Amino acid sequence: MAESDSTNEPESQPDVQSTQNGNGGNGASTAQAQGQLRLLAQYVKDLSFENPSAPESLSAAKDGPKIDVSVDVQAHRRSNTEFEVLLKLSATAKKGEDTVFISELVYAGLFQMTNIPEEQLQPIVLVECPRLIFPFARRVLADATRDGGFPPLMIDPIDFVGLYQQQMIAQQKQAEAAQTES
Repeated sequence: MAESDSTNEPESQPDVQSTQNGNGGNGASTAQAQGQLRLLAQYVKDLSFENPSAPESLSAAKDGPKIDVSVDVQAHRRSNTEFEVLLKLSATAKKGEDTVFISELVYAGLFQMTNIPEEQLQPIVLVECPRLIFPFARRVLADATRDGGFPPLMIDPIDFVGLYQQQMIAQQKQAEAAQTES
């Protein structure tokens, strides 16, 4: 007895990207488009790992190195609806004055945003987008340090809202300084 393939297939799901039509309450049919954020692609744009003191730096030591991590987020509009978001992570490990390793990563995501008001784009691009790609960037950096002969560097979660707020305050101060000079 042959089974029908159609019984094993999941039922057709509605297209989540379609515009939702609804009744506006006044009897008129209105099209309400919901804002949508889609991750189209993510990729390593640039990766660097330097191990300048090897092989001496690879010997087991009782004191671990001091590791400084820096984070930067940049975004570039590629079209009316597409943005490339760059998450730049840099880690420098030192023992005293000696550099143990330097690792730098630029991890990018290509995002599509539709039906989102222009005034809401900046916080989405600089907060939500990097938050979505951060776990993948963290894994790449951890793998690079592990492959360099060190324990994997597991960066703590990043407060992208706090970074965004700091950036907005800095821009506001720069604008105020420029106004007082003129």
